[in-house]
Amino acid sequence: MVLLFCFVQRRRLLKELGDQKIPFLGPSDRGFQQLWDSSYSGLVLKRSCSLPAELHARVQAALLTLRKKGCLLRDLVRVRDRDVFTNVSRALLGDQGHTYRYLDTRLFAIPWHNEDSEVKGQNCCDPDLRAACKALWELNNFFCSDVAQLKEGDRLAQCAKGETETKQAEQGDTESKHSEDSKISEGGDSESQKSEEGDTESKHSEEWDVESKQSEEGCSGTKVEGDWETGSRHSSEEGESSLVKPSETCVAGESEHSEGKLPGWQAKTILKTESVGPGTQGKALAQQKHSSEDKEEQVSRQGCSHPSPPQVCTDHARFNVTLLNYMDPSSMSQLKEEPYYGMGKMAVGWHHDENLITHSPVAVYSYSCHDDKGESSEGSGSEKACWRIGLKVAWDIHTPGLMLPLESGDCYYMRDDLNSTHQHCVLAGDTARFSSTHRMAECSNGTLTYIQSKCQEALSNLHTDPETGSHSLLALLPTTLQRCEEIHNEVEFEWLRQYWFQGQRYTRFCSWWSKPMEQLEKDWKLMEMMEQQKYYYYYYYYYYYY
Repeated sequence: MVLLFCFVQRRRLLKELGDQKIPFLGPSDRGFQQLWDSSYSGLVLKRSCSLPAELHARVQAALLTLRKKGCLLRDLVRVRDRDVFTNVSRALLGDQGHTYRYLDTRLFAIPWHNEDSEVKGQNCCDPDLRAACKALWELNNFFCSDVAQLKEGDRLAQCAKGETETKQAEQGDTESKHSEDSKISEGGDSESQKSEEGDTESKHSEEWDVESKQSEEGCSGTKVEGDWETGSRHSSEEGESSLVKPSETCVAGESEHSEGKLPGWQAKTILKTESVGPGTQGKALAQQKHSSEDKEEQVSRQGCSHPSPPQVCTDHARFNVTLLNYMDPSSMSQLKEEPYYGMGKMAVGWHHDENLITHSPVAVYSYSCHDDKGESSEGSGSEKACWRIGLKVAWDIHTPGLMLPLESGDCYYMRDDLNSTHQHCVLAGDTARFSSTHRMAECSNGTLTYIQSKCQEALSNLHTDPETGSHSLLALLPTTLQRCEEIHNEVEFEWLRQYWFQGQRYTRFCSWWSKPMEQLEKDWKLMEMMEQQKYYYYYYYYYYYY
């Protein structure tokens, strides 16, 4: 049912789009702040100057240390029944025993190595790596407290009064043009779109098929997008976004695109997002889609024997993992062009961040440098293009996209339901870039404590004779045996195979997971023996009675 819905939606949008590019707005474009406030209010930008300089220094040194030690590795993920490597090299840091699952791949978190772990005397890595992890834990704590402080929608301090007045004046000019432009756009290209439907579908179907399955960062060329959202809900909170005017280097060419292509469409859609919002029919479809998708995704994402109900984020943000990313565009032979807006080369394709607590925020720290020595890209001259983030409303080709330049040290938050109702991509600059993406991962079925408790549950049905050491099953009820088999499969396919295939690579940096996984393998062998006992009893039963 969900796949059929996605297919119908894709065909409808392709016919409506035709050969045109969807307009997008950058900081130099008229109506940019108005679009941000009306359709992307869950996005909050923090310029680098708003973070303590000491924190910048520790975090950037930590990222370079992890890069120097070789801790950032490419993942092999499952995309449309194909195994592909991510373009982005990455590592997962987080709370002890936590994992993060995306695109059928489970990442095992290197612990934060904060004060609590030092008290326990765990010497699982060298001091340099421990210090690097601890610095990112400090950044994580900063984000937890800062996101909570921004909950009231305060506009960030670095947004100057002069810029605000200029934006208001620009908005007034934009509104005066809306009445004329909207009339032009309403009578637009409906006939030409109808005549080009056949050609359009053949030209765009491959791109939309690829994007429709993509659900996580790292595969701009081959990775595909999942969890499309139907309803394009817009947050009504005001004053959450802040903007410092970026350098002209970062935004060159943006105005030409947004003003030169489909100006009437642009004016119409900005007005539409302010007054109308998504229709009732779209909301009903979204609710139906969510009800069926949530059940399926919970099982597929975690692979657990009995999925837990999805968690919903409370007001207090508690980031439990951070996914570190590193990419040097100069080392990539090909980067995919952004297909719908013409924003440029994509380092990371359009996606939602998956496996998160519902409506939980995401905090991202961006650090650009020339090389592994950490030379900053700031002040490097006009020849260097900066990295950017692109956002769009999912399943919506009428609302213009948003393109936001990022300078080294900038941070941004995706709050409220922005991650679920919108999609974002990362547009490559000319320099290498690190990012630390802090998340509230849905780990009810993805922690070491969880899987250990499941092992204890299954092994409680095993009796070991203290004298002979022989094993036997305590209960032969079908429900009990089936439950043990489910746990046995979960341990094997969701933990052991994932760890020995990719997670074990991090053992040479940090050995924290070694002993727990060895114990998990021992428990699996006991459960394997229980499976053999089960079939022995079945064979004996049928042979004796039949």
